[in-house]
Amino acid sequence: MAENFLDKITATKQKEVEEAKLKLPQAKIVKILQSLSPDGKLKNHSAIKRNFANSINIPDKISLIAEIKKASPSKGIIREDFNPVKIAKEYEAVGAQALSVLTDKQFFSGDNSFLGRVKDNVKIPVLRKDFIVDEYQIYESALIEADCILLIAEILDKKKIDDFLFTAAMLNVEVLVEANTEEALNKALASKARLIGINNRNLATFEVDIKTAGRLIKNIPKDRIIISESGIKTNDDIKYLKALGINAVLIGETFMQSRNIAGKVKEVMGW
Repeated sequence: MAENFLDKITATKQKEVEEAKLKLPQAKIVKILQSLSPDGKLKNHSAIKRNFANSINIPDKISLIAEIKKASPSKGIIREDFNPVKIAKEYEAVGAQALSVLTDKQFFSGDNSFLGRVKDNVKIPVLRKDFIVDEYQIYESALIEADCILLIAEILDKKKIDDFLFTAAMLNVEVLVEANTEEALNKALASKARLIGINNRNLATFEVDIKTAGRLIKNIPKDRIIISESGIKTNDDIKYLKALGINAVLIGETFMQSRNIAGKVKEVMGW
């Protein structure tokens, strides 16, 4: 595929961030977060912070991070009947350990407001899924009360990953660092990130190969919590990933395409 989706998305995202900074400067976000904290410290801005890592790290069980996603660059609109809160409640009721909410507007038809609305209506932790290229977005994530954020190792150098982890820790936001290649994984592992994602989708081409998890997991130390993302469609896929030692799976498209979300979750997860 000639077009590199990741380059296109990243370039667009950088422009969006610059526009967002003009509308709501980072200094103003800091003041808002401090005002929400009883002691004026950024780390204590949210009274409803939920522990993402602990929620998905269950011995002898593969946990589910269920994703709320309306569209994708490769598939277009995935779910016409899209109600983030209704979907979130269905996921929670059927037993998902955590949620992932797409907030990218341009390519995934997401919105920051989706995450806030979801967080207000469920009790499980929520991951902000977006293309984070600037420290500003981490402050923004804290403001919309994301429990965890995604960093994509393919689009960040090692220093930026470390800097972003430091900022996130200061704001009491957990971080999932994902990779699709060995080179990107090395960057993720060099960081202190406890949550490591293996994305079975190549974000440059959007091609998916679930065997990516099998290739990359061999390089990941046992003290990390490992999440497999993308291309997970059947209970056989779950069994394969569990046998590899995967701690959790992030699944969106398979559920979003189903008319019966709860039924599809039970079928795929084997619940």
